[in-house]
Amino acid sequence: MSDEERIPTNLRTLMILEILGKSDQAMTATQINDHLGLPKQTVHRLCVTLEEEGFLTRPGNAKKYQVARRLRDLGSGLLHNSRDHIARHQILKSVAAAVGETVNYARPGNAGMHYLDRVETDWPFRIQLPVGTSVPFHCTASGKAFLASLTPKKRAALVASLNLQQMTAHTHVTQESLLDELGRIRKQGYALDQEEFMDGMIAIAVPVVDPNGRFVAGVAYHGPTQRMSLDEAVDKKDILLDAAAKLSKVMFPED
Repeated sequence: MSDEERIPTNLRTLMILEILGKSDQAMTATQINDHLGLPKQTVHRLCVTLEEEGFLTRPGNAKKYQVARRLRDLGSGLLHNSRDHIARHQILKSVAAAVGETVNYARPGNAGMHYLDRVETDWPFRIQLPVGTSVPFHCTASGKAFLASLTPKKRAALVASLNLQQMTAHTHVTQESLLDELGRIRKQGYALDQEEFMDGMIAIAVPVVDPNGRFVAGVAYHGPTQRMSLDEAVDKKDILLDAAAKLSKVMFPED
């Protein structure tokens, strides 16, 4: 029986998406087929269809494919609609109770970091950034945690593509200053928003990673400078790190 006959037709497309999803590099159809062993024309045809339907993309019409927005949205939807999101929300609630401020869970999207979950503080004075909000990469704690997770080459390329809009007097507006801080964030394991997104608001975020150490999301908490300081936020970073480890286990159970 040939490989083409061995792999059911309805699984070939899913296997292509699975291979790309596990890779941290864009891949040609030939490279994808190295994992499948199907006739070359079959894999090329399926990749073209997936690109036409918005699941894959080839930046600049290059030969290599990578995950596109429709597939990312599908993955986010599957995670959100699974029972895992209940456990996720409970973990966020425990963090909010421990730190006494608003806690959020955000994943990278085309428009910035996209809030998928959130637990509000009970304080009457709070900053409203509801689920569904997207915030910039360059001036938020979760956004900088994501940027810092990238390899130096990819980090520099993405920073070069960003509009470093000045939101406050503290916002990074040059690639050099932002990249310097991202290097420090990579070493220290957490990111701070030092009134860079909004005057009077500070935040701290840590990465949630998959079993291969790749960034999946940022878990963060923020509050007004009238109630919390950066030193206090850093002192409580272990609460976030513990929550991030629990979130990873929920999303990627060993069995």
